[in-house]
Amino acid sequence: MSNFVKIARVEEVLPGERLVHDFDYDSVILLNVDGEFYCVADFCTHDEGPLADGELEGCELICPRHGARFDVRTGKETMPAPTPVPTYQVKIVDGEIFVEEPE
Repeated sequence: MSNFVKIARVEEVLPGERLVHDFDYDSVILLNVDGEFYCVADFCTHDEGPLADGELEGCELICPRHGARFDVRTGKETMPAPTPVPTYQVKIVDGEIFVEEPE
């Protein structure tokens, strides 16, 4: 069963913005895409470098080093990334954003 952790309030992450949250062993990126919230792991599956500084084009987060693209809704990747980036569920409860904790 998933554990959800409060990481922000809705008004703290405006459309087009992101927030990096560090768990004990993993970091995630919470993204606001046109008012919808998505959460992905903060690493590229190509070289394991951070994605947090990557450009966001629509629903695609672009790796700042080699240009791999990841759909923040599904994790689906483009080359040179060999596998999807992990995604995590997001819940909004009374204006607070909760993210599924990585296992």
